[in-house]
Amino acid sequence: MILEGKVVVITGGAGLIGKEFAKAVISQGGIAVIADIDEERIQCTIKELERTFPSDEIDAFKLDVTSKDSLQECIDYLDSKYKKIDALINNAYPRNKNYGRHFFDLEYDDFVDNLGMNLGGCIIPSQLFSLYFQKQGYGNIINISSIYGVIAPKFEIYDNTEMTMPVEYAAIKSGMLHLTKYMAKYLKGKNIRVNAISPGGILDGQPKEFLSEYNQQCLTKGMLDSNDLNGTLIFLLSNMSSQINGQNIIIDDGFSL
Repeated sequence: MILEGKVVVITGGAGLIGKEFAKAVISQGGIAVIADIDEERIQCTIKELERTFPSDEIDAFKLDVTSKDSLQECIDYLDSKYKKIDALINNAYPRNKNYGRHFFDLEYDDFVDNLGMNLGGCIIPSQLFSLYFQKQGYGNIINISSIYGVIAPKFEIYDNTEMTMPVEYAAIKSGMLHLTKYMAKYLKGKNIRVNAISPGGILDGQPKEFLSEYNQQCLTKGMLDSNDLNGTLIFLLSNMSSQINGQNIIIDDGFSL
Protein backbone atom coordinates (compact mmCIF):
# COMPACT_ATOMS: atom_id res chain seq x y z
CA MET A 1 0.00 0.00 0.00
CA ILE A 2 2.60 2.54 -1.09
CA LEU A 3 0.00 5.27 -1.71
CA GLU A 4 -1.70 4.86 1.66
CA GLY A 5 -4.01 7.84 2.23
CA LYS A 6 -2.78 9.86 -0.74
CA VAL A 7 -5.47 11.97 -2.46
CA VAL A 8 -4.92 11.78 -6.22
CA VAL A 9 -6.92 13.85 -8.72
CA ILE A 10 -7.27 12.23 -12.16
CA THR A 11 -8.58 14.53 -14.89
CA GLY A 12 -10.37 12.59 -17.59
CA GLY A 13 -10.80 10.03 -14.82
CA ALA A 14 -13.84 8.37 -16.39
CA GLY A 15 -12.07 7.60 -19.67
CA LEU A 16 -10.27 4.49 -20.90
CA ILE A 17 -6.93 5.26 -19.22
CA GLY A 18 -8.34 7.33 -16.37
CA LYS A 19 -10.42 4.43 -15.06
CA GLU A 20 -7.34 2.21 -14.92
CA PHE A 21 -5.41 4.95 -13.12
CA ALA A 22 -8.18 5.12 -10.54
CA LYS A 23 -8.04 1.35 -10.01
CA ALA A 24 -4.25 1.50 -9.61
CA VAL A 25 -4.40 4.33 -7.06
CA ILE A 26 -7.06 2.60 -4.97
CA SER A 27 -5.29 -0.77 -5.14
CA GLN A 28 -2.26 0.86 -3.47
CA GLY A 29 -4.24 2.47 -0.67
CA GLY A 30 -4.86 5.89 -2.21
CA ILE A 31 -8.07 7.86 -2.73
CA ALA A 32 -8.87 8.29 -6.43
CA VAL A 33 -10.73 11.47 -7.37
CA ILE A 34 -12.39 10.96 -10.75
CA ALA A 35 -12.46 14.45 -12.24
CA ASP A 36 -14.32 14.43 -15.55
CA ILE A 37 -16.65 16.70 -17.49
CA ASP A 38 -19.07 13.88 -18.36
CA GLU A 39 -21.41 13.26 -15.42
CA GLU A 40 -22.90 10.11 -16.93
CA ARG A 41 -19.49 8.55 -17.45
CA ILE A 42 -18.49 9.51 -13.91
CA GLN A 43 -21.46 7.63 -12.47
CA CYS A 44 -20.77 4.57 -14.65
CA THR A 45 -17.13 4.58 -13.56
CA ILE A 46 -18.04 4.85 -9.88
CA LYS A 47 -20.45 1.91 -10.18
CA GLU A 48 -17.77 -0.16 -11.89
CA LEU A 49 -15.15 0.66 -9.27
CA GLU A 50 -17.51 0.02 -6.36
CA ARG A 51 -17.88 -3.59 -7.48
CA THR A 52 -14.25 -4.11 -6.44
CA PHE A 53 -13.22 -1.32 -4.09
CA PRO A 54 -14.63 0.36 -0.95
CA SER A 55 -16.69 3.45 -1.75
CA ASP A 56 -14.72 5.61 0.72
CA GLU A 57 -11.64 5.22 -1.48
CA ILE A 58 -13.48 6.63 -4.51
CA ASP A 59 -14.43 10.26 -5.00
CA ALA A 60 -15.57 12.29 -7.99
CA PHE A 61 -16.01 15.84 -9.20
CA LYS A 62 -17.58 17.12 -12.41
CA LEU A 63 -14.68 19.17 -13.73
CA ASP A 64 -14.04 21.40 -16.73
CA VAL A 65 -10.24 21.55 -17.04
CA THR A 66 -10.46 24.75 -19.12
CA SER A 67 -12.39 26.66 -16.43
CA LYS A 68 -10.58 28.29 -13.51
CA ASP A 69 -13.85 28.52 -11.60
CA SER A 70 -14.51 24.79 -12.00
CA LEU A 71 -10.94 23.94 -11.00
CA GLN A 72 -11.03 26.16 -7.92
CA GLU A 73 -14.34 24.60 -6.86
CA CYS A 74 -12.71 21.18 -7.15
CA ILE A 75 -9.70 22.24 -5.07
CA ASP A 76 -11.92 23.84 -2.42
CA TYR A 77 -14.11 20.73 -2.22
CA LEU A 78 -11.13 18.41 -1.76
CA ASP A 79 -9.40 20.70 0.74
CA SER A 80 -12.57 20.91 2.81
CA LYS A 81 -13.06 17.14 2.76
CA TYR A 82 -9.49 15.80 3.04
CA LYS A 83 -7.46 18.83 4.20
CA LYS A 84 -4.86 17.97 1.54
CA ILE A 85 -4.31 17.04 -2.11
CA ASP A 86 -1.27 14.91 -2.86
CA ALA A 87 -1.18 14.73 -6.66
CA LEU A 88 -2.71 15.86 -9.94
CA ILE A 89 -2.69 13.66 -13.04
CA ASN A 90 -3.29 15.69 -16.22
CA ASN A 91 -4.99 12.98 -18.24
CA ALA A 92 -7.99 14.79 -19.77
CA TYR A 93 -8.09 15.09 -23.55
CA PRO A 94 -10.84 17.55 -24.60
CA ARG A 95 -11.35 18.03 -28.34
CA ASN A 96 -13.95 19.32 -30.77
CA LYS A 97 -16.00 17.40 -33.33
CA ASN A 98 -13.52 18.08 -36.14
CA TYR A 99 -10.49 16.74 -34.29
CA GLY A 100 -8.37 14.21 -36.18
CA ARG A 101 -8.82 15.31 -39.79
CA HIS A 102 -6.07 14.55 -42.28
CA PHE A 103 -3.37 17.19 -42.66
CA PHE A 104 -4.75 18.84 -45.83
CA ASP A 105 -8.32 18.86 -44.48
CA LEU A 106 -7.39 20.69 -41.28
CA GLU A 107 -8.93 24.11 -40.63
CA TYR A 108 -7.14 26.85 -38.72
CA ASP A 109 -9.95 27.40 -36.21
CA ASP A 110 -10.11 23.70 -35.36
CA PHE A 111 -6.35 23.48 -34.92
CA VAL A 112 -6.30 26.46 -32.56
CA ASP A 113 -9.39 25.25 -30.68
CA ASN A 114 -7.99 21.77 -30.05
CA LEU A 115 -4.56 23.03 -29.01
CA GLY A 116 -6.17 25.56 -26.71
CA MET A 117 -8.41 23.02 -25.01
CA ASN A 118 -5.69 20.40 -24.62
CA LEU A 119 -2.64 22.42 -23.65
CA GLY A 120 -4.81 24.89 -21.76
CA GLY A 121 -6.43 21.88 -20.09
CA CYS A 122 -2.99 20.88 -18.85
CA ILE A 123 -1.51 24.24 -17.90
CA ILE A 124 -4.53 25.82 -16.16
CA PRO A 125 -5.09 22.85 -13.79
CA SER A 126 -1.34 22.76 -13.13
CA GLN A 127 -1.36 26.48 -12.36
CA LEU A 128 -4.17 26.36 -9.80
CA PHE A 129 -3.14 23.09 -8.19
CA SER A 130 0.44 24.37 -7.93
CA LEU A 131 -0.78 27.42 -6.02
CA TYR A 132 -2.50 25.03 -3.61
CA PHE A 133 0.59 22.81 -3.44
CA GLN A 134 2.78 25.82 -2.59
CA LYS A 135 0.60 26.68 0.42
CA GLN A 136 0.49 23.00 1.39
CA GLY A 137 4.26 22.67 1.17
CA TYR A 138 4.41 19.83 -1.36
CA GLY A 139 2.74 18.42 -4.47
CA ASN A 140 3.09 16.11 -7.44
CA ILE A 141 1.95 16.63 -11.05
CA ILE A 142 2.02 13.92 -13.72
CA ASN A 143 1.27 14.81 -17.35
CA ILE A 144 0.11 12.12 -19.76
CA SER A 145 1.82 12.73 -23.10
CA SER A 146 2.59 10.20 -25.87
CA ILE A 147 5.39 8.65 -27.87
CA TYR A 148 4.18 10.91 -30.68
CA GLY A 149 5.26 13.81 -28.52
CA VAL A 150 8.76 12.30 -28.71
CA ILE A 151 9.18 10.84 -32.22
CA ALA A 152 7.90 11.59 -35.71
CA PRO A 153 4.80 9.64 -36.74
CA LYS A 154 5.19 6.29 -38.47
CA PHE A 155 2.64 7.12 -41.15
CA GLU A 156 3.12 3.80 -42.94
CA ILE A 157 1.26 1.88 -40.23
CA TYR A 158 -1.92 3.77 -41.17
CA ASP A 159 -1.84 2.66 -44.83
CA ASN A 160 -5.02 0.90 -46.01
CA THR A 161 -7.00 2.28 -43.06
CA GLU A 162 -9.12 5.40 -42.57
CA MET A 163 -6.93 6.33 -39.60
CA THR A 164 -4.23 8.95 -39.41
CA MET A 165 -1.96 10.48 -36.79
CA PRO A 166 -3.56 13.90 -36.22
CA VAL A 167 -1.27 16.88 -36.51
CA GLU A 168 -2.97 18.41 -33.45
CA TYR A 169 -1.92 15.36 -31.45
CA ALA A 170 1.74 15.81 -32.39
CA ALA A 171 1.66 19.49 -31.41
CA ILE A 172 -0.25 18.89 -28.17
CA LYS A 173 1.77 15.97 -26.86
CA SER A 174 5.18 17.44 -27.74
CA GLY A 175 4.09 20.73 -26.20
CA MET A 176 3.03 18.92 -23.05
CA LEU A 177 6.51 17.42 -22.67
CA HIS A 178 8.17 20.81 -22.84
CA LEU A 179 5.61 22.24 -20.42
CA THR A 180 6.58 19.43 -18.04
CA LYS A 181 10.18 20.65 -18.06
CA TYR A 182 9.10 24.28 -17.89
CA MET A 183 6.89 23.72 -14.85
CA ALA A 184 9.45 21.56 -13.06
CA LYS A 185 12.05 24.31 -13.47
CA TYR A 186 9.64 27.16 -12.71
CA LEU A 187 8.58 25.51 -9.47
CA LYS A 188 12.16 24.99 -8.30
CA GLY A 189 12.43 25.10 -4.54
CA LYS A 190 8.66 24.67 -4.00
CA ASN A 191 8.78 20.90 -3.29
CA ILE A 192 6.49 20.26 -6.27
CA ARG A 193 7.50 17.55 -8.72
CA VAL A 194 6.36 17.55 -12.36
CA ASN A 195 6.91 14.52 -14.60
CA ALA A 196 5.38 12.96 -17.70
CA ILE A 197 4.43 9.53 -18.98
CA SER A 198 4.49 8.91 -22.74
CA PRO A 199 2.56 5.77 -23.69
CA GLY A 200 2.56 3.97 -26.97
CA GLY A 201 -0.73 3.02 -28.57
CA ILE A 202 -3.52 1.73 -26.31
CA LEU A 203 -5.88 -1.01 -27.47
CA ASP A 204 -9.30 0.50 -28.14
CA GLY A 205 -11.01 -1.37 -30.97
CA GLN A 206 -8.55 -0.45 -33.74
CA PRO A 207 -8.81 -2.37 -37.05
CA LYS A 208 -6.80 -5.58 -37.45
CA GLU A 209 -4.77 -4.20 -40.36
CA PHE A 210 -3.54 -1.32 -38.24
CA LEU A 211 -2.79 -3.51 -35.23
CA SER A 212 -0.76 -5.89 -37.37
CA GLU A 213 1.37 -3.07 -38.77
CA TYR A 214 1.73 -1.42 -35.36
CA ASN A 215 2.74 -4.61 -33.56
CA GLN A 216 5.48 -5.30 -36.08
CA GLN A 217 7.19 -2.13 -34.87
CA CYS A 218 7.30 -3.40 -31.26
CA LEU A 219 9.63 -5.80 -29.51
CA THR A 220 7.45 -8.19 -27.48
CA LYS A 221 3.77 -7.55 -26.80
CA GLY A 222 2.79 -4.87 -29.27
CA MET A 223 0.02 -2.38 -28.57
CA LEU A 224 -0.57 -1.77 -24.88
CA ASP A 225 -3.53 -2.52 -22.66
CA SER A 226 -4.79 0.48 -20.72
CA ASN A 227 -3.46 -0.97 -17.45
CA ASP A 228 0.11 -1.31 -18.75
CA LEU A 229 0.83 2.25 -17.54
CA ASN A 230 -0.15 1.59 -13.95
CA GLY A 231 3.22 0.47 -12.59
CA THR A 232 4.96 3.61 -13.79
CA LEU A 233 2.13 5.80 -12.55
CA ILE A 234 2.27 4.29 -9.05
CA PHE A 235 6.05 4.70 -9.01
CA LEU A 236 5.81 8.40 -9.90
CA LEU A 237 3.05 8.97 -7.34
CA SER A 238 5.00 7.22 -4.60
CA ASN A 239 7.88 8.38 -2.41
CA MET A 240 10.16 5.94 -4.28
CA SER A 241 10.46 8.53 -7.06
CA SER A 242 11.00 11.50 -4.75
CA GLN A 243 14.13 12.68 -6.60
CA ILE A 244 12.68 12.33 -10.12
CA ASN A 245 11.62 15.70 -11.47
CA GLY A 246 11.12 17.16 -14.95
CA GLN A 247 11.41 13.75 -16.62
CA ASN A 248 9.48 11.79 -19.24
CA ILE A 249 9.07 8.01 -19.04
CA ILE A 250 8.24 6.19 -22.29
CA ILE A 251 6.13 3.02 -22.15
CA ASP A 252 5.78 1.57 -25.65
CA ASP A 253 7.31 -1.92 -25.92
CA GLY A 254 10.09 -0.45 -28.05
CA PHE A 255 7.83 1.11 -30.70
CA SER A 256 9.83 4.35 -30.64
CA LEU A 257 13.21 2.65 -31.22
